[in-house]
Amino acid sequence: MVDLRRLVVGISGSSAPQLGIFLLQALRKCSNVETHLVVSEGGQETLKLEAGVELGDVLSLADFSYSPSDLFAAISSGSFVTEGMVVIPCSMRTLAAIATGNSQDLLTRAADVTLKERRRLVLVTREAPLNLIHIKNMETVTLAGAIVYPPVLAFYHQPETIEDVMAQIVGKVLDQFAIPHTLFRRWGTSGTV
Repeated sequence: MVDLRRLVVGISGSSAPQLGIFLLQALRKCSNVETHLVVSEGGQETLKLEAGVELGDVLSLADFSYSPSDLFAAISSGSFVTEGMVVIPCSMRTLAAIATGNSQDLLTRAADVTLKERRRLVLVTREAPLNLIHIKNMETVTLAGAIVYPPVLAFYHQPETIEDVMAQIVGKVLDQFAIPHTLFRRWGTSGTV
C-alpha cells in the first residue's frame, strides 16, 4: 500500500489561473498525492475570464474541493494532516491576507493553518512591478515559514511552448514538496525529459 500524501491547492484571483490548472493536472498523475482544492471567489472569475474554463471542470481535477465560504471544511483545521499547501497563483490581496492573519475565506484560513502547524506553504505570487507593501508582505510570510515563489521564467530547459514554460514553473513547485516528476529538463542533464 502506498502512503497517501495530502496537498492543499488554492487558486486565488490573480492572473495566470492556468498555472493552478497545470499543477492539478500534474498532480493527477501522482498516484500517492491526494489533492484538496479551494478556489477563491476572485479565482472563480479569473478562471472564466483568462482560462475560459468552467469552475466545475477545474474542481473535477482535484480529489476533494471546497467552497471558499466553507470555514468548516476539513482543510480549515490543523488536525487534518497535510503535506502543506500551495497557492497558485497567489494574488497580492491573498498574500496580504495571509501576511496579516486575516482569514476571511477558506483559502486564507487553510494557508493560516498551514503556517501555524509549521507545514510547507508555497505562494506563487503574481504581480509586477512590486511595491514596498508587496515586498514587506513577502518578508512577513517568509519569516513565518512560507516560501514565496514568483513564477519567474527560465530558459535553460529550452522551452518551445507556453506549456513548456508552465511545466518548468509547476515542476519547481512540486520540487518544494519533494514530489517526483519529469516536467522539465534539469540543469546539468542532457536530452529532453
